[in-house]
Amino acid sequence: MRSRSPLTLRVDLPQEPREPGFWWPLVLATLFTAAIATIGGELTQLGDWYQALKKPSWQPPDYAFPIVWTTVFTFSVIGMAFAWRDVACPRRRGVIVALFVLIGGLNMLWSFLFFNQQRPDWALIEVGALWLAVLLIVVAPLKDSKLASLLFFPYLVWVTIASYLTWTVVQLNGPFG
Repeated sequence: MRSRSPLTLRVDLPQEPREPGFWWPLVLATLFTAAIATIGGELTQLGDWYQALKKPSWQPPDYAFPIVWTTVFTFSVIGMAFAWRDVACPRRRGVIVALFVLIGGLNMLWSFLFFNQQRPDWALIEVGALWLAVLLIVVAPLKDSKLASLLFFPYLVWVTIASYLTWTVVQLNGPFG
């Protein structure tokens, strides 16, 4: 008599692609942005040099800046999480992450140039790169996530205002160096 081998049934079902997720990108973007905000805050010294600058009459009061930045950063962090979740192409998602990191670096560089080096003229040149990077991060997820683009948009508005404010400070106080 022949011995029977146990019948093994193996079914390989196609695995559905995993969602990129929302919460981990939200946590990572929050931690990254908190680090950027902390470093930027350390670089922003409103000492005698800053107080002596001529500023335009329309400049928001100093206490408004942390409120605006907190709002802009909060929207951007949420926008980053939605972009990560909704943008289907991993390469485009990587571009958005790279822009997010670049914007953080440019943000710190602006604070370093303006406050630490006391060079609003250099900060004015640098803010052009920051503005362009923010414009790109607004546009990059637009095809897949209008919500992400909308959440990044206040950053563009604020950097536009900050650019004009920097230009005005340079006009009222230059030359520097």
